[in-house]
Amino acid sequence: MNDMLVPRLTHVPMAERQAMREGPRDSATHMRHAAAIPALGEIEIGGRTSRDGAGESLTVMAWNVERLRHVQAIAETIAAQAPDVVLLTEVDKGMARSGNGHPLSLLADRLGHAFAYGVEFVELGTGNETEQSAAGEARNEEGFHGNAVTSAVPLRRPILIRLDAAGGWFRPERGQPRIGGRMAIGGQVLLGERRVTVVSVHLENRIDPAGRADQTRHLLDAVDKYDADAPVLIGGDFNTLTATHEERHDDPAAWRARIAAEPDRLIDVERREPLFQLLAERGYRWRDANTLDRPTQRRAAGDPTPVGRIDWFFTRGLAASKPATLPALLPDGSPIADHDALVVTVRVE
Repeated sequence: MNDMLVPRLTHVPMAERQAMREGPRDSATHMRHAAAIPALGEIEIGGRTSRDGAGESLTVMAWNVERLRHVQAIAETIAAQAPDVVLLTEVDKGMARSGNGHPLSLLADRLGHAFAYGVEFVELGTGNETEQSAAGEARNEEGFHGNAVTSAVPLRRPILIRLDAAGGWFRPERGQPRIGGRMAIGGQVLLGERRVTVVSVHLENRIDPAGRADQTRHLLDAVDKYDADAPVLIGGDFNTLTATHEERHDDPAAWRARIAAEPDRLIDVERREPLFQLLAERGYRWRDANTLDRPTQRRAAGDPTPVGRIDWFFTRGLAASKPATLPALLPDGSPIADHDALVVTVRVE
């Protein structure tokens, strides 16, 4: 946890990022680099709230916005729901693939929200293989990629929780060199007279279900340390993929055959992802807060990759209602992100 609040994340010079990329790429080197990058322990605060309070209920959206490239279309989709709070994952700042700008600042201005932004990874390259190809010779001005909370009402006591220090994405075989690891960011809003903790989280997709449960345990411990008495809403991309990355990607045809034989596998994920049992043991619920029969992954037309429900809301001490999964589509039917958006309304029990 860290509460270093700044108006602008500390810049990592391009020459330093290049040297990190070209030097040794082992775990000890990753730990040394991560400890030396101030931005990994900072929370950037910006934007401006448009309302003083939320009343007796809170409408919340959670959305993996896939770099926030299509910021205007995403802003329109969010604005149509008029949420009090938005929990965002996969938000770029100063990345070539998303225009080397600060799309979160643009989004917050469009919504009339304040924001808290934390860095998940300092990107040493321009992204995955597709993004690298599209970027060409372009370079990242900042190289920040992370998660955020935006809020129409005051967001109090911002908090950053780091979930992973292993540095797996720094290894050369990943092909997407990064410093950092999965994390969560949150804060508190007033719902009536009660403080409610809201948290945006992104769990790792390159580990197995037991590893995601370990990250969830770390998250819940940190939330309890932050405020054990406040009601809690956690939302985001939990990557409940029910298998390891290798099982899903080393033989795509075999994985598709496995899904064909278990057609409910990627929707009815609870028994294959132990994080659900852990959350239940810690007093969290999810059935009333999510549309359980809908996938949240979205693919481009013609992509045969199976899709599942990997984005979730979890609540403790809150009554949830009106859950929805919103299509992440442009008017022409093309996706604006590779995840659909979630929305729910909560009240203090």
